[in-house]
Amino acid sequence: MDRSGGFLNRTLTPPESAMKHIIAGTAGHIDHGKTALVKALTGIDADRLAEEKRRGITIDLGFAHLQLTPDLRLGFVDVPGHERFVKNMLAGVGGIDLVMLVVAADESVKPQTREHFEICRLLEIPRGLIVLTKSDLVDEELLDLSRMEVAELVAGSFLEGAPVVAVSSTTGKGLDELRRELARVAAAVPEKNSAGYFRLPIDRVFTVKGFGTVVTGTLISGAVEKEQETEVYPAGRLLRVRGLEVHGAKTERAVAGQRTALNLADIEPAGLARGDVLSEPGRFHAVRHIECRLELLPSAKPLKHRAPVHFHAGTAEIEAAVRLFGAATLRPGETAYARLILREAALLLPGDRFIIRMFSPVVTIGGGVVIDIGERRYARGFDVAHRLGVLAGPDRAARIALLVREAAFGMGMADLVARTGMAASAIDRAPAEAGLVELPLASPWFVDRAWFQAACDRLQKTVRAFHHQHPLLAGVARPELRASLAQDMPPFLLDALLAASKDVVAEGEIVRLPGHAVVMREDEEHARQAIERAFEQAGLAVPAVPEVLAQAGVEAARARTLLEILLREKRLVRISQDLVFHHSPMEKLRSLLAQRRPARFSVPDFKLWTGISRKYAIPLLEYLDRTHVTRREGDQRVIL
Repeated sequence: MDRSGGFLNRTLTPPESAMKHIIAGTAGHIDHGKTALVKALTGIDADRLAEEKRRGITIDLGFAHLQLTPDLRLGFVDVPGHERFVKNMLAGVGGIDLVMLVVAADESVKPQTREHFEICRLLEIPRGLIVLTKSDLVDEELLDLSRMEVAELVAGSFLEGAPVVAVSSTTGKGLDELRRELARVAAAVPEKNSAGYFRLPIDRVFTVKGFGTVVTGTLISGAVEKEQETEVYPAGRLLRVRGLEVHGAKTERAVAGQRTALNLADIEPAGLARGDVLSEPGRFHAVRHIECRLELLPSAKPLKHRAPVHFHAGTAEIEAAVRLFGAATLRPGETAYARLILREAALLLPGDRFIIRMFSPVVTIGGGVVIDIGERRYARGFDVAHRLGVLAGPDRAARIALLVREAAFGMGMADLVARTGMAASAIDRAPAEAGLVELPLASPWFVDRAWFQAACDRLQKTVRAFHHQHPLLAGVARPELRASLAQDMPPFLLDALLAASKDVVAEGEIVRLPGHAVVMREDEEHARQAIERAFEQAGLAVPAVPEVLAQAGVEAARARTLLEILLREKRLVRISQDLVFHHSPMEKLRSLLAQRRPARFSVPDFKLWTGISRKYAIPLLEYLDRTHVTRREGDQRVIL
């Protein structure tokens, strides 16, 4: 694909529903003929930069494509071999499905051959083959020696037993055999998940005249369509896909496994960078902490707890710090669970592979796989290895159950998708298989069965205790009940608990036990009547609440409870913290104002109409404004 990303090419791609799309990457030492090999296979020069052509070396990623068979298309990612540009190599190799490990027959295995091979092994690239280039420059004896050295390098790895093809990009010798082996190996490579959620790590950003901002990358999962809205992570900005191309040809839709160029609307190139990821809006969360399984290469130095490293995942390179669990040092060749703290947020999901490189000097020292992206604090003695073993294991139901049970109030389907990266359809029956309870809500929400039953029991005990402490109240208010159970409990979860509990009754905002009824003693009934009478007789010039309660004839706590009963029954109306009125004069006031609708009036007018002082007039008018009986306009009010 040229620098324009093909956006000057107006050809529409025909439907390719039966086409298999595989990304092949090169790997190997500098000047071992990777770019020449790609050109010999495809006819495309992957070196696109002027500096690359001037210096005769690959500096950044290059791309090409090959229709290998009628139903198999290969996209090639050509990577630089120089040690100074390994970080560019890492930005391209993360999305490949198979690797061509390129070794020059006249030089055999070199330092970057080893480093590139270890990177591919750590990333668990599933398939590959070995290409001995420049075979026309050596005799059979040297060619056999190169085969032996390469076999020794890859022994015990995913490339052990892989095809070894000797070629010459100059004469064309061996290229037909290489194409046949590529077709055979590619046929065994599983395609990327086009049914998953759309994710595209960006590896290039540029401008095309007449089109604007264009980004390219390997679509590692899902599909993307023209005019689709996407989100760029970690920035969180929403962008529209103005146009799409695959291998230089326009298309309406791109799927996982394709090298894809996207023309994005409403953003300048400076607003995007290599390492950003395009994905579905609001689906995931960029993170700064990951828990992982980390492997240290046998050739690396011991890795200390809290050591700084360069972290590479997808197309991103981020500085990070290593936190080892239960050990001060990770020894060469060992594997351990660890936490990585990233200096910058990134879109990462469980199952994503990564590479770490030493901070200085910058060399590859290891890699691993993301297991969990949630931030969690572990108590001393907690079995971290068991927890991460469950999350990394094959039992999907056990993984879902662990995450739900760890959450304070369970998890919704959207949370599980964001936390695991699995599609909702893939999660499917896992919650039921794990013995979780699905709450009857519009969007699925799951809680632990034992927790839910315990919460129902706790709810009943809380309501019973409330009745014991407040026998004169009909029941406990929902907000108070929710706070008693758990301060941060979502309201919908309380609703689910109430719906599931047969031992409580919810009436509006009040929750009570089925058999509970307010029964007043004789002195309480007299006090209740006295409180109501005091406010009713006062009209709109009401006495202070403490004064009325002090004369009720019962102790202060019971008197205040009786006041609350009258307020709940709407016999009394509270208009401010200190002012309570009887409903009768308030209704008369509303009638008085209704008769004057739609008059405009001032505070002095209101005082004249009601015969009350400013002490009562201002709070009453503010209450009437709040309840939309009146509306303030400057120094006057309008009766609504």
